[in-house]
Amino acid sequence: MHHLKHLVENSDFYRKNLSLRSESYAQMVKNIVGIDEKRKKILTEVEQKRSLMNKTSKEIGELKKNKKDASSLMEEVSRLKAAIQQLEERLTGFQEEQNELMLLLPNLVSSKTPKGVSEDENIVIKNAGRPPEFSFEAKDHVTLGEDLKLLNLEDAAKISGARFYSLKGELARLERALINFMLDSHQRHGFTEMIVPYMVLEKCMYGTGQFPKLKDDAFKIEGEDLYLVPTSEVPLVGLYSDKILGESDLPLKMCAFSPCFRKEAGSYGRDTRGLVRLHQFHKVELVGICLPEKAEELFMEMLERASSILEALELPYRLMDLCSGDIGFHSMRTIDLEVYLPSQKKYREISSVSLCGDFQSRRSNLRLKTAQGEMVYPYTLNGSGLAVGRTMVAILENYQQEDGSVVIPQVLRPYMGGCEVMMVAEKK
Repeated sequence: MHHLKHLVENSDFYRKNLSLRSESYAQMVKNIVGIDEKRKKILTEVEQKRSLMNKTSKEIGELKKNKKDASSLMEEVSRLKAAIQQLEERLTGFQEEQNELMLLLPNLVSSKTPKGVSEDENIVIKNAGRPPEFSFEAKDHVTLGEDLKLLNLEDAAKISGARFYSLKGELARLERALINFMLDSHQRHGFTEMIVPYMVLEKCMYGTGQFPKLKDDAFKIEGEDLYLVPTSEVPLVGLYSDKILGESDLPLKMCAFSPCFRKEAGSYGRDTRGLVRLHQFHKVELVGICLPEKAEELFMEMLERASSILEALELPYRLMDLCSGDIGFHSMRTIDLEVYLPSQKKYREISSVSLCGDFQSRRSNLRLKTAQGEMVYPYTLNGSGLAVGRTMVAILENYQQEDGSVVIPQVLRPYMGGCEVMMVAEKK
């Protein structure tokens, strides 16, 4: 959440910056400032009436001391009390409205973020690897997985409904291999492996900016103030909520595997086939907390970490610098990694690496005491390293053979007990 006083005092800056996302946010800033003016006006009126009430109460005391009639002044005090109560109720209403709008206001946009209103204005900043050229028609990952008799969507739907999957044998082992490979790789490069809860309190969802914008996408535990995590970023940042860190504690670099749960409420009709968009999926997440002046350096390091996984797997990918109209609610700047899928003949998102500035630390009350004793807010960053299911999709499609078998990437074979190829069922 933004600092209200700073926003009011610098409203022109906030309006111009957030209009890069949408003009509706610029209007929201105007509304917040307008409410603040009304709130201050009422506060002044309350203070004036309270001062008058105190003065009148003293006069009543003097009259009673001198055994004189004070009834008219006592009636005036009663009227002032009633008026103050009404004003304070209005004040509470304005404050609640203002707080609600502040929670709905997204992060500021970095000066390095390209300007644009939609994904059509995102910028490709790097292409890596060459898409495979097949002498046969490429199959999609669902066909490949089902032909291998290792992917089962039908039975998963029978027990859980749509957008779930079941794996067995070598494909189940491939998913586990990917998780272990990713975690091992990140840990070797200084990211501390974490295990965190898969259910979090509502305040944690607000703290990272998941709520209120994405509340309809969350799975709530009935009868509890708990939600299934949409990403392990939420509990990783939440671990440090309401804490005061010192400069010597930073940077914090963490990685964690978790299942992720999302209703995908706004995505029906999109990617309904297969493993691309699910209610439950697996992901290895990277989270960083650092000094503001070190954020750019850590941002590039996390981008390199995510990219290195795709390079080790020898999968073709590209980096996409997201424009101001396409970055996430909590992000100042985001670079997506998109992996090539032969069946679609296009690149699809497999990771987003985001710089969040002090947006999440303010919302989570995560503070930093500098060496000079000043209390500030550290910067947070996050990124997928990577989405496991989508990585598996990319391996199936890019490593497919004409007979339907799928070659295992070299780097994963030690995690697969030496398995080199997943063969179609008839040829096992």
